[in-house]
Amino acid sequence: MAVQRFRTVEEMAAAPVIVPPGEGFERFVRHCARYWTIAPRVYPRGVFRFRSIGEAQAARDRVTERNVNRLRERKGR
Repeated sequence: MAVQRFRTVEEMAAAPVIVPPGEGFERFVRHCARYWTIAPRVYPRGVFRFRSIGEAQAARDRVTERNVNRLRERKGR
């Protein structure tokens, strides 16, 4: 793969990503695996029943907040 040089960030952002034919999906999968290794999500175990959509959304927000706090603590070390 050739090295590309750019004069500005805008020029770099506008450049197409060069991927050999047939490797696009594999590249995507590698990026996903790298992302989940860096920032894995932790879900509570079990099946939950909620009386309303609002209650379910509040539970989802709590799980999201715990994940964010856990990642922030890990980053601070």
